[in-house]
Amino acid sequence: MTSLRFLLCSFIFCATSVNLVCSRCLQKNHVALFIFGDSWFDPGNNNYINTIARANFSPYGETFFKNPTGRFSDGRIIPDFISKYANLPLIPPYLQPGNHQYTYGVNFASAGAGALSETYRGSVIDLKTQLGYFAKVEKLLRQKLGDAEAKSLFSQAVYLISIGSNDYTSLFTSNSSILQPFSKEKYVEVVIGNITDTIIEIYKKGGRKFGFLNLDDLGCEPVLKRLVPGNTGACYQEPTELAKLHNAALSKALQELEIKLVGFKYAKHDFNKASYERSTNPEKYGFKVADVACCGSGPNRGILSCGGKRGVKEYELCSDPTEYLFFDPAHYTDKANYQIAELMWSGSPNYTGPYNLKALFEG
Repeated sequence: MTSLRFLLCSFIFCATSVNLVCSRCLQKNHVALFIFGDSWFDPGNNNYINTIARANFSPYGETFFKNPTGRFSDGRIIPDFISKYANLPLIPPYLQPGNHQYTYGVNFASAGAGALSETYRGSVIDLKTQLGYFAKVEKLLRQKLGDAEAKSLFSQAVYLISIGSNDYTSLFTSNSSILQPFSKEKYVEVVIGNITDTIIEIYKKGGRKFGFLNLDDLGCEPVLKRLVPGNTGACYQEPTELAKLHNAALSKALQELEIKLVGFKYAKHDFNKASYERSTNPEKYGFKVADVACCGSGPNRGILSCGGKRGVKEYELCSDPTEYLFFDPAHYTDKANYQIAELMWSGSPNYTGPYNLKALFEG
């Protein structure tokens, strides 16, 4: 009996030791994912702040999660696919209640957020505030893991950023007058300056590997197309032009940072190109409709009324989101997000470069 008890205890001890060792190996070998940005990347942070910029109601989330989560899609958003490809769990919203471990990363993105604090001030978590949240996480992880292990985690981690579109679209969809003192070029310079400052601050805390979306063809989003006089279906040229200026300035800034910051690597996805291709030739990518949203109201279903919780109660909903590029007037369907995530993960340099995300996670 004593011998049997000894063997049993030995087995339990060994099994427990293996679990502890494997758990430790998992912590050391995985690459964390920290996410900053706007509604393209927000998994539900805005559920926990006082704002109308939410998607925690039906019909959002119904095709994949079977219930609304706060994601601005019928299903998953781009970071959900990236975390899957990287063998990570779904990265949770920073503001979601619970006991966060943070060793796999966390998502700070907020729908409506801009690089400028003035963009929808008081209704979103702007980029500067997101950076402040990251500083808190960085401090907690250093306390939890110790400096050496935390340094390794932050240097191996990938930092995914999608920001800027609201700094431009808000000029046309709200009563913003922020552009008035600036030329378009100067305004873009200020936006890019804030993004650059954020990258440098993350770099100072150990970040070395970054992923970026440049801006899509903003003027071809249904939310802005509806503003074109006469409802001709044409794209709105002014926001499209601002997106082009932004993207050129972002490319230049990243190239300069690559020279300036030792060890800085990045994957920049040409979302503008990918979105333009799908808007102008939807059938090639498996879509039937690219100029009208699946969910919304008005011309092109371009009014952000999906779900009837943002002031306008009436809305129309398509029967099959997989046929549509846009789920609501400013955000993609699960199917479209999957296609963009694939290009970010393993796309060739003409779509994502100089690295793709797969190379960053494996490097």
